[in-house]
Amino acid sequence: MKIKLAATCLVAALFLPVASFGADSDRSSATAYVKDSVITSKVKSELAAEKLSSLVNISVETDNKGVVTLAGAANSNSAAEKAVAIAQSVNGVILVRNQIKIVAGK
Repeated sequence: MKIKLAATCLVAALFLPVASFGADSDRSSATAYVKDSVITSKVKSELAAEKLSSLVNISVETDNKGVVTLAGAANSNSAAEKAVAIAQSVNGVILVRNQIKIVAGK
């Protein structure tokens, strides 16, 4: 019974982003949307794995062509460069746009 419930929840969770797919004009297909979400999740996961406090406040967005945009604030240029390098290393990323602002004392 628990397995059925877990499987049902998993299937529902997988289709939840697809249900809002029609409202997002950047997505050409459900497959592209899922691919973009996977890339975004991988980049966020890799940033979190670094355990650098300056990378916590960085947002990640991926378009339907594999272009990742990093935005937010970092406390140094080297932290911002590290975030870009991490994003570039993720499979499926074509280009990284760095919109990270350097904020002293952050």
